[in-house]
Amino acid sequence: MAQVPQYSTLALCLDEHVLDICLNRPSSANALSAEMWVELQQAFEWADATPEVRAVILSGEGKHFCAGIDLSMFGAIHAEHADPAIVAEQFVAHVRGLQRNLQSLQACRKPVLAAIHGACVGAGIDMVCYADMRYSEASQILR
Repeated sequence: MAQVPQYSTLALCLDEHVLDICLNRPSSANALSAEMWVELQQAFEWADATPEVRAVILSGEGKHFCAGIDLSMFGAIHAEHADPAIVAEQFVAHVRGLQRNLQSLQACRKPVLAAIHGACVGAGIDMVCYADMRYSEASQILR
């Protein structure tokens, strides 16, 4: 059996060829920190390259699936330059990099199923849109 990688913001569990990638920052409603973006890409690239993985379930620990981007990660961009044009260009480059992180879900050749519960907002919605299928608890469906 393949050695499952360990991450600080994700919990991975491989059981009977199904890999559960669980967002594991419940104290912040699984908001996507800078570290989580990188670890998500690494985890999905590992899943894609590992023959023992035949399907992936993306889930969230705690009350909510994902509260979106952890906005504290954008503070460093504004602190680096006084020129607003440079700040805007850096912001656009940064967001494009984040989108490349999420595209690893789509690039994964294994089926990716998003198991959504509680809140799923902002970048959390972007993330689950890259999954092959999305499942939500009935109480979260808007009527």
